[in-house]
Amino acid sequence: MSTLKNQGVTDAEHAGHLLRQMLRVRRLEEKCIELYSAAKIRGFLHVYIGEEAVAAGVMEALAPEDAVVATYREHGHALLRRVSAGAILAEMYGHAEGCCRGRGGSMHLFDAATRFYGGNAIVAGGLPLAVGLALADRMAGRQRVTVCFFGEGAVAEGEFHESMNLAALWQLPVLFCCENNLYAMGTALGRSESQTDIALKAAAYEISAWAVDGMDVLAVEQAAGRAVDAVRSGGGPHFLELRTYRFRAHSMFDPELYREKSEVAQWMERDPISLLQGAMQEAGQLPEEDWAALQADVDAEISTAVGFAENGTPEPVSELSRFVYSDRAEDGGYTGDGGTAERDTRSGKGGAEG
Repeated sequence: MSTLKNQGVTDAEHAGHLLRQMLRVRRLEEKCIELYSAAKIRGFLHVYIGEEAVAAGVMEALAPEDAVVATYREHGHALLRRVSAGAILAEMYGHAEGCCRGRGGSMHLFDAATRFYGGNAIVAGGLPLAVGLALADRMAGRQRVTVCFFGEGAVAEGEFHESMNLAALWQLPVLFCCENNLYAMGTALGRSESQTDIALKAAAYEISAWAVDGMDVLAVEQAAGRAVDAVRSGGGPHFLELRTYRFRAHSMFDPELYREKSEVAQWMERDPISLLQGAMQEAGQLPEEDWAALQADVDAEISTAVGFAENGTPEPVSELSRFVYSDRAEDGGYTGDGGTAERDTRSGKGGAEG
């Protein structure tokens, strides 16, 4: 049952923060679609519109030292993990001011400073990476949590089962977050899985797991907080099946012939932004002028980020071989840093672009 409907919004300031976070993701994604349509962003593009409550709710439970591993639908995760909108858009423009100097693009955002480890284009590819990060933390005795986001399509891959097994066997500090939007590209969940209760699959590996209404940001935040606290205190891996829905097609290339428009319209009635906005307004916590000001503020952030990306520069051809191998030091050895420090000064992080 919905937290929004059953409990109402009790903390207006915090609810406003969550609303802002979801709106930032929505506006960034809408701008990405606009820029892609204008051929300013190239390659593949997968937007998160409709699923904002998942990233916004889970990120609230994390500490700066925790790690995040995401999929190719990761713009919102990166933004809420404090990678600036400017660095994200510059990356998609292919500019050197991007978080990966323009070399990763939409599907491979990465930022070591915020411990955001992708942006992974391979389905289920992030799961073993998350297990490795969590194993390193456990071996080093660090009280960190690694959070791994993936779609329900990953459940059909061998990496899912291998990662669940090892995480449970070694009692690793990892939280698995399955963003179940019902369609793995164009394949409905019921057409690929005999058991569609994904939390039950995780529980089969002796992992604490439960399903959450992924359209309700308060329910997601509550579940993520409970799970992260348990993981951090030594409770082993936990698993959340976040039942959500993407309002747009799988990617900008997707003709979307596999689902009815009426189904999309029905899910859009549970738009996570509208749900929280409506609950706050019903409780008298969000006057129209405050809502208008919030939208204007977010729009300004995204507009500034677009300007930052537009004014970026392609990486010089003379530097295209950098980062393929470590930079050679004058004494004949290797520096091992690949020029990371210089990249940080050019990425736009922490600037006016937000």
